[in-house]
Amino acid sequence: MKALIIGCGIAGPVTAMALREVGVEAEIFEAYGQSAENVGSFLNLASNGLAALRTLGAHRTVLEPAIPTPRMVMWSGSGKRLGEVANGLRLDDGTVSHTVLRSDLYRTVRDEAARRGIQVTYGKRLVSYDDHGGGVTARFEDGTEATGDLLIACDGVHSHTRSILDPQAPAPRYSGLYSFGGIVKDTSLPGEPGVYNMVFGKRAFFGYTVADSGETWWFANLPRRLGDVPESWKAELVRAFEDDANSSAQLVSRSEVGPALPIHDLPPVPVWHRGRVLLLGDAAHATSPSSGQGASLAVEDAVALARCLRDSADHREAFGRFEAERRPRVERVVAYSRTISNSKAAGPVGRVFRDLMLPLFLKKSASQESLAWMYRYQASL
Repeated sequence: MKALIIGCGIAGPVTAMALREVGVEAEIFEAYGQSAENVGSFLNLASNGLAALRTLGAHRTVLEPAIPTPRMVMWSGSGKRLGEVANGLRLDDGTVSHTVLRSDLYRTVRDEAARRGIQVTYGKRLVSYDDHGGGVTARFEDGTEATGDLLIACDGVHSHTRSILDPQAPAPRYSGLYSFGGIVKDTSLPGEPGVYNMVFGKRAFFGYTVADSGETWWFANLPRRLGDVPESWKAELVRAFEDDANSSAQLVSRSEVGPALPIHDLPPVPVWHRGRVLLLGDAAHATSPSSGQGASLAVEDAVALARCLRDSADHREAFGRFEAERRPRVERVVAYSRTISNSKAAGPVGRVFRDLMLPLFLKKSASQESLAWMYRYQASL
């Protein structure tokens, strides 16, 4: 059996590795003409995602450039400590959730896939496919074709494959937030290594962690109408944080601010698969980054799909089992993450209510067991 994998972000290479573990050949086709180096800022790779990578023997290479971040402390814009929650659960070997540059994660999973003999072809933008019963043929913008037994779409929240599979599929929905990030060396910002400080500011949300090296990794979520672009995003961010009782405005002013990225997620997608074609990762269930679960869910998907293909009579049974297993979990995570995003985009009245209620919520969530449903999922072959 051979699978054509569309997309070489995070989901694509990990899916290819998982499929090879169960004897399915995989080839990756990436739309862009080069690898995704220097794309995005950084992301959380939660303990459940690392557990899934460990199943594939791929977690150590991912951890090398990452920094451990097992805890989160919440603050108000006025400087009040609101509470603390765990960022994931410690694995049996002591591994905790980590923060990693998105480009480093792309690179490490792509290089690990290549080391295992998986071919990646760049400049192959999918325009259509033909599911002809005995196989599926992918057609690319450059006029070339590829044929395999399965087509697995790992092409992200704005998946073109999803729109071909189901022209009525819901479009990505804008969260109301733009995301930014940066890394600053030698800052005086207080912070304990391994701890994410999350600040619900008066006008925007700010998060940062301090690495052992002394670098401060920060991100910001700015409420904004989609397409409303100011003359300077950096100046806009400084203004958003200048009245908060912390050093976020000064940190942003010292930073090279990354690109403004509008945050989208997906409402429930009715059709995940049809015939020999399956959506996986963000193409099926994109979540906002507020839960820190996007990459982890994609890795879980990869392992679950490989197991379902190995243990099923044919691809139809496998795809059905995969969806039945994964849909309830991922849709719960998407809904949970959207709730958090909405709190970041709260208006003046909503901010007052949020800051009053958040300490109560955090106190209830202080036990690791409160989020065990999210972090204790076991993706195994």
